[in-house]
Amino acid sequence: MRYYSHDGLTFDVSDDGPTDGELVVLLHGWPQDRTAWDKVTPHLTSAGLRVIAPDLRGYSPGARPGNHLDYEITQMVGDVVALLDEVGAERAHVVGHDWGGALAWAIAAREPDRVDTLTVLSTPSPSGMAQGFRAGDQHKHSWYMAIFALPVVPVLFFRLFAQQILERIGMPRERAAHDARRLKTPGAAEGTFAWYRAALSPTLWWRKRRAKGAPRRSVHRRTIPTAYVWGAKDPAFGEVSTTATVEQLRRRAGDQPGLAITRELQTGHWLMETHPETIAEVVLERIGTPVDESAA
Repeated sequence: MRYYSHDGLTFDVSDDGPTDGELVVLLHGWPQDRTAWDKVTPHLTSAGLRVIAPDLRGYSPGARPGNHLDYEITQMVGDVVALLDEVGAERAHVVGHDWGGALAWAIAAREPDRVDTLTVLSTPSPSGMAQGFRAGDQHKHSWYMAIFALPVVPVLFFRLFAQQILERIGMPRERAAHDARRLKTPGAAEGTFAWYRAALSPTLWWRKRRAKGAPRRSVHRRTIPTAYVWGAKDPAFGEVSTTATVEQLRRRAGDQPGLAITRELQTGHWLMETHPETIAEVVLERIGTPVDESAA
């Protein structure tokens, strides 16, 4: 499998490992693409897993809507569900980093029956982030999002200085050069920053507020075995946000502590590039835990 289509868009994917292996879906973050997982994937395929890594909405050349309103998180959840449908998989082990981590949390919340296990790198859970803003200093770590959500300005700036900025925030030079080259291609930078514009969009905020008042159907929610790995020196996330996420996972696990794996690494944000073996070990450990079918 090299591509699939959803919502009128075409997504590029990498598909490695045995086709009859358990399916792992890897979701990249900003400003990367599916090749961010290149050092992790061989460890997973050698364990007999089928690993699919898509270029997400805004990153695949054939999946770059021009309107930032087309980047609401629910639409991206639909993109990943469509990928599972295309493969013919009822469920998958979902792994995400950065924005891909935020997407992974959203998939588990909105489509729990499609997730075998969940592994999130760096990004705290939504409730963890909320706690970080309320009781911690997450606003000091997230101020850049307002800049990234501006039209035109961040696109022009990163076309000129992407490699220097990425290296300055800890991305290895080779990877920074790769992503900087890609951001200079037509439409590439616009698609990556559309995620930020959507996240801070007043229009989408109003839609969500109205949706909260709508009646909701009862949904049986499984307790999904989850792993959370983060870097203690990550400039994007505060300590309260990560600590609150850990506490949340442990509460959900209850008397089955094996349902929650948490690991702090003494490093920064780019976990797959700097600690690929460790990340693969955590994913394999998480996959090795049986799924609990009881309601959360």
